[in-house]
Amino acid sequence: PRAVRGKRGETVVFSWIVFKSRAHRDRVNAKVMKDPRISAMMDAEMPFDARRMVYGGFEVIVEA
Repeated sequence: PRAVRGKRGETVVFSWIVFKSRAHRDRVNAKVMKDPRISAMMDAEMPFDARRMVYGGFEVIVEA
């Protein structure tokens, strides 16, 4: 896709996480960062160019 300037032979990965609230997100992220499996991955070289990562947060303004 254009947003990450994907090149031939590359695979674009998409993920979506929904949290109950910002407080819930903060609790989950804190637990994730304490997980030793995550800590082990932090020392390794990233398998992708993190400068091409797209991420964000959203605030609900209309609810159906």
